Amino acid sequence: MSEEQLSSPEQVSYLELLARGAAGEAYDRPALLARADGAGPQTLAALEHAKQLALRVRAELEGRRRREAELSALFETAHDLAGLRDLDAVLRAIVQRARSLLGTEVAYLSLHDPAAGDTYMRVTEGSVSARFQQLRLGMGEGLGGLVAQTARPYVTDSYFDDARFQHTRAIDSGVRDEGLVAILGVPLTLGSQVIGVLFAADRRARVFEREQVALLGSFAAHAAVAIDTANLLAETRSALAELERANEIIRAHSGVIERASEVHDRLTELVLRGGGVRDVAAALSEVLGGVVEFTDGPLPRACVDGHAVRHADDWVAAVSAGGEVFGALVLRGLPVLDPVDRRTLERAAMVTSLLLLARRSAGEAEQRVRGELLDDLLDAPDRDRLLLKERAARLRTDLDVPHVVLAARIDRPASPTTDRESADRQRLWSAASHLAATRHGLASARDGGTVLLLPLGPGESVAELARRIAGHLGGALREPVTVGASAPVDEPATRPGAIAPAYAEARRCLDALALLGRSGEGAAAQDLGFLGLLLADTRDIGGFVTRTIGQVVAYDRRRGTDLVRTLDAYFANGMSPARTKDELHVHVNTVAQRLERIGRLLGSDWQSPARALEIQLALRLHVMSAAVVQ
Repeated sequence: MSEEQLSSPEQVSYLELLARGAAGEAYDRPALLARADGAGPQTLAALEHAKQLALRVRAELEGRRRREAELSALFETAHDLAGLRDLDAVLRAIVQRARSLLGTEVAYLSLHDPAAGDTYMRVTEGSVSARFQQLRLGMGEGLGGLVAQTARPYVTDSYFDDARFQHTRAIDSGVRDEGLVAILGVPLTLGSQVIGVLFAADRRARVFEREQVALLGSFAAHAAVAIDTANLLAETRSALAELERANEIIRAHSGVIERASEVHDRLTELVLRGGGVRDVAAALSEVLGGVVEFTDGPLPRACVDGHAVRHADDWVAAVSAGGEVFGALVLRGLPVLDPVDRRTLERAAMVTSLLLLARRSAGEAEQRVRGELLDDLLDAPDRDRLLLKERAARLRTDLDVPHVVLAARIDRPASPTTDRESADRQRLWSAASHLAATRHGLASARDGGTVLLLPLGPGESVAELARRIAGHLGGALREPVTVGASAPVDEPATRPGAIAPAYAEARRCLDALALLGRSGEGAAAQDLGFLGLLLADTRDIGGFVTRTIGQVVAYDRRRGTDLVRTLDAYFANGMSPARTKDELHVHVNTVAQRLERIGRLLGSDWQSPARALEIQLALRLHVMSAAVVQ
């Protein structure tokens, strides 16, 4: 069926299904109607292809809507926390956003009771059981008591079947009355002190992903700081009532609070307009009056507990989420820092962690899309070329210019464990994906390594590109990375079928480098001399001859000399000048002068065994090519 026939009402029906967000079963209807109308196999195949494309678009749209909902919830939470001062309102906002973000049926928050030595239910969202809403959990009891006792997150997809938790009659009755099955709990901590637990739960079995645990951990951090800020505000109000005569102290304290509020508002604005880490540091520098920088270097051990700590003359607040440390905000120039300013620095660090998490999620999604496109070019080059080109354009990749396929791999001298190999592949893929994105190319994990499709810059050779990529990846991973490159592929958009053979050539080059003991290097077939003729898909004999003895041939052509014949005779006579002069019927000094000239043209190592072998092969190919031309 032609493309004009494909632009039919059936295609429009799929677009209508996408537009109104129809269920997956509805996408089978056009094909069923066509089959009922007696449509031929070609029409049915085209409809099936259109259906698969529509389902892929539907899945992508749903994924984007989900990511937009998560980011929107993060932004709304930051806005609520910046605008609310009442503890109950803040906690309700946290629980509501947690439920919305994770898409659970129930979310709730418990606080620690120091007097009773247990935790009690403080706020619930989606709960229907009064018994559940009045639960108290002793330290170590149930999932929440274990979280409060260990200050670590815990998750279960079936609470009653999980033997890790200490089941008590009161807790199990409340949970059963609420009908909960899958539960995730993360601690609310201030420094090393656990002040409560934040939960998300479903009434059915469910697996909570690592990213969801990290996001809920970020919410818990916000809740802990909100509680601490509310307590601090209460203490301030009490001090204002009791110390009316201490006006200077009150004004100073109020000024600090105003700065904290200003920081909240500015950070909220930054989050809403998509600001970055540098914007957060700049806003904080302006408000606090010091210099704030973000660093991803080693951190003082004391600062990883969530508090801003003094390190030499600086203040350091860790930027972390869900136990993962991204770096720290460092405040310089203020050796003495007010407690509220410390909280402000800590809150800015938490906002920074949310920004980094959101950016990483978006980056990982883009990396997956780039990998899927490259996989399609390698495995299914017969797909619609216009569609492939459009997908590449959305990733800012121009498939109308020459590209090079590169195969990269971490080569270790000893056999690593399976876990180490998996970790190496993941690290290499991550570094290569980032590099491909910056160079407007593509990258995908494949065959135990990574394959890249990168544009070839003006005046840039394939060998230079391979060496540069090997150096970049090796530097990023801090261990040798070997890279083999293919010959250039002109206009991959019009020749997608050339990508797979080019990848095979790059793999052969990669394996050859390992066999030659050149792990950690980058090279193309042309770098491997006559071995490159065996590896390359295109047998570039002329290029090999030119690279090997081209300067000697060109010298003879310009000067009318006989250096090529002298070189051939020299090797034919066992590299003996005496026998060479007899064959050429010239004086031995003439032979020596010619060999000296050849050495200046080819380099001082031209008589080494490896170079001599390549030169002799190039001479034979040159003679054979000349004979064919004649």
